Amino acid sequence: MANEMMRIFFPLKIVTYPEYGSDDFAEEITPAEAVAHEDAILAAIARENRHFENDRGLAEYIHDEALKQKVHSLYPSVEVHDGELWGVMTAGLTEPLSGEETAELLDYVVGQNADGYGEGMEQRPIKTPDGEIYVSFWDSGKNYSVKPEQEFKNGSPDQGYGGPVLGGM
Repeated sequence: MANEMMRIFFPLKIVTYPEYGSDDFAEEITPAEAVAHEDAILAAIARENRHFENDRGLAEYIHDEALKQKVHSLYPSVEVHDGELWGVMTAGLTEPLSGEETAELLDYVVGQNADGYGEGMEQRPIKTPDGEIYVSFWDSGKNYSVKPEQEFKNGSPDQGYGGPVLGGM
């Protein structure tokens, strides 16, 4: 069972298609505007998480056996920080991770955000009072980074979406 928790933060890309439903007409919602949709997004994530066939969430699919033993569970969510909505992966750990294992977990989260869980999530519309939105845990169009909670919260506020890119496609 998990003894510790590690939270990993990353930017979200949220779009709506107010006219014609075409990518040409996509309007991006800012992280500050997205706060108004937090409850709808959390409900959509909860619906998506019901499809897990285990109590480990995304940790079940980690390929490295040593890391898989230390990461008991891994679940996606969203959270407001400094007035903006961010993606969060919460990892339940059986013991602390080394620096190399932390980097491997961050890379795994990037892969899940870009091609795994996040890809499925971004293809399902979320109904809001303002219309349908699409939430992506990945954004190839910006400097994308995932950061452990301490690094994320201690970073300078003007960093925004900056930082090094870890993994991804």
